[in-house]
Amino acid sequence: MTQDTQTLDLDAVERYLTTHLPGFQGPVAAEKFQVGQSNPTFRLDTPKRRYVLRRKPPGVLLKSAHAVDREFRVQRALADTDVPVAQVHLLCQDPAIIGSDFYVMDHVDGRNFNEPTLDGLTPPDRRALMDDWNRVLAALHNVDINVVGLGDYGPPGNYLERQIGRWTQQYKAAETTPLPAMDALIAAMADHRPADDGQRTLVHGDYRIDNMMFERDGTRCLAVLDWELSTTGHPYADLAAVLMQWQMPPGPDTRGLMGVDRGALGLPSDDEFVARYCEGRGIARIDNLGFYVAFCFFRMAAILQGVFRRSLDGNASNPEGGRRAEQLVPQFAKGGLAALET
Repeated sequence: MTQDTQTLDLDAVERYLTTHLPGFQGPVAAEKFQVGQSNPTFRLDTPKRRYVLRRKPPGVLLKSAHAVDREFRVQRALADTDVPVAQVHLLCQDPAIIGSDFYVMDHVDGRNFNEPTLDGLTPPDRRALMDDWNRVLAALHNVDINVVGLGDYGPPGNYLERQIGRWTQQYKAAETTPLPAMDALIAAMADHRPADDGQRTLVHGDYRIDNMMFERDGTRCLAVLDWELSTTGHPYADLAAVLMQWQMPPGPDTRGLMGVDRGALGLPSDDEFVARYCEGRGIARIDNLGFYVAFCFFRMAAILQGVFRRSLDGNASNPEGGRRAEQLVPQFAKGGLAALET
C-alpha cells in the first residue's frame, strides 16, 4: 500500500505543538519541501513565526535509516559551537501523533544553492562563499565530541570498516537488479581499505552545497542541514564527498563540476579546496585521499539504490526523483572504481 509522504495531519500537529512547544500559537499551515529523498520535511507557517518539521517516512523502513532522533541530538549538541545549525525545539517519538517520529526546529531565513556552480553569484562572491563553506567543514571536524556530549554518538573502532559493512548491507537489502560494477566496487572497498589512523571526529555524512543555508545578501553559512547520516568517524570522508560530487557532470541530479571552467567562475580547484581545509584543521597533508573519494562514490551508490527501492515500495519522499535514482547507481559505482585507480 502506498504511504502518504506529501501531507501532514495539521490538526494533530497543532494540538501537539500547542501543548509541547513553548510560545507556539496556531493556526498552522504546512508546505512540503520537494528537495531531498529521505525524511519528508515541511515548513510550518504560524501567525508569529515559521518552523520546520522533519519526520520519518511512514511504512516499512531499512534498519537504522531515517534516524530523526539522531538529527535532533546532533544539532542540539552543536548549538554553541562554530558549526552553524538551526535551533531545534522538540523531538516527538510517539508515532501515534502523526504516524511516525518527528522533530521541530527553527526555519532559517536564507538562500540555498542546488548546484556548486553557484549560479547568479559573481566570481568573488563564489570564492567567498566556498571559503566559508570550507571553514565550516574544518570547524565541524575540529569540534571536541566529548566536550559537546557526542563521544558516544557513533561506535568506536574502524570507521571505514564499519561504514563499508553497513552500506554493503543497506545496498543488498535494497538491491533490485544485479550490478557487476557495484559488486566489484564492494569487493575493492575491502581490499584497498587503509589502516585505521586513529582519527575520530564528528562527520556530517552528506556534506554538499545543497545541504547548506547561506545569507540572503552575503556569503556566510547560516546553517548546515540534513544530519541524517552523521556519526563519529573519519573526517576525510566528508572532505572526499565534496570532491566526489565535483567529479560528476553538472545538472539537477548529479550536481557536479565536470567540464566546468572553475577558474573563470571563481570556484576553487580540488587542490585549492583541500589546501584550505588543511589550513583550517592545522594539518600538513592528507594521504590516501583517492580511497576516501572511492568510498564516497560507493556510499552514494548504496544510498541511491535505497531511494529507488523506496520509490518502488511507495514510501519515497520524492517518488519521481526516486525513480531517476536507479539510473545513477551504475554511474556512481563506476566512479568509485575509477577513483581507486587514480
